[in-house]
Amino acid sequence: MSRPRLIGPADAHPHRLLHTTSVKGMAPTMDIGIGLPGHARWADGRTLVEWARRAEARGFSTLSVSDRLAWSTPEPLITLAAAAGVTSRIRLLTSVLLAPLRTNHALFAKAVTTLDQLAGPDRLHLGLAPGVREDDFVLSDVDYSIRGERFDRLLDRLAAASAPDGPISPGPATPGGPPLLFGGNSKATLRRIASYGTGWIAGDATVQGVQDFAPHIQQAWAEAGRTGSPRLVASVMYALGPDAEAAVSGAIGSYYAFAGEEYAQYGISIAHTSPEQITAAITDFDRIGCDELIFMGNDPDPGQVDLLADAIGL
Repeated sequence: MSRPRLIGPADAHPHRLLHTTSVKGMAPTMDIGIGLPGHARWADGRTLVEWARRAEARGFSTLSVSDRLAWSTPEPLITLAAAAGVTSRIRLLTSVLLAPLRTNHALFAKAVTTLDQLAGPDRLHLGLAPGVREDDFVLSDVDYSIRGERFDRLLDRLAAASAPDGPISPGPATPGGPPLLFGGNSKATLRRIASYGTGWIAGDATVQGVQDFAPHIQQAWAEAGRTGSPRLVASVMYALGPDAEAAVSGAIGSYYAFAGEEYAQYGISIAHTSPEQITAAITDFDRIGCDELIFMGNDPDPGQVDLLADAIGL
């Protein structure tokens, strides 16, 4: 079951109350979340809403949703608005939203503050990244080459909208606005974490990858004079049950085909398809100091929520 703990991931939100999950007799210090199978070939949006209901009922800390334009992935803010309507506790996270595609920065800021109001204080968290797949930008008629510049302008506008008496109404329900996590491993990622963020989110994470990049985050954080510690969130792919390997192969193989067969096969190979792999991942990421581990679904069946919860003892 879940129990509360106090952490201070950033000086902007020093006393947020989070929930951690006991895993079959163990007591990890990190939270355990679940990600919607938005990149898999889902056919009915109501299935994703059912995922949200079950995720909260089974005690997961976070419900996350990914973002692509040139794919069947659902729009993340709209999806989380639907999830907010059928839940009351679970954290809601974009993991990760492709920020430079949102070229109307004021409209994006209003969408964020509205969603934060609908969800209620301290529930919405934004994972943001510049994006690496040019087809998303081609479809948007957005210049891929200046996406970093657009990203920074969006962050300035979002910060202004989240300030007390900001220019956009409604303002956020969460004081200071939703916490921001940034994806990537570039110098720009480090700068954004230190300047705007509460921490880092690593997709398709490995223990070694987190261990390698975390010291750079901590150094940038300290050099910026930030207090507390940056929040470290890792996400990994999963599917469980008799068809788990086929689900992972079908979802990940096509999703990462843009990067070539070798990378797609690598993504399939590091996915978690057994309860033993699930519990081992929790132990390993907890050991290296992650604050949260999110298991991203690859099979649209809402029963996958219960299979994961059963595997970790929720």
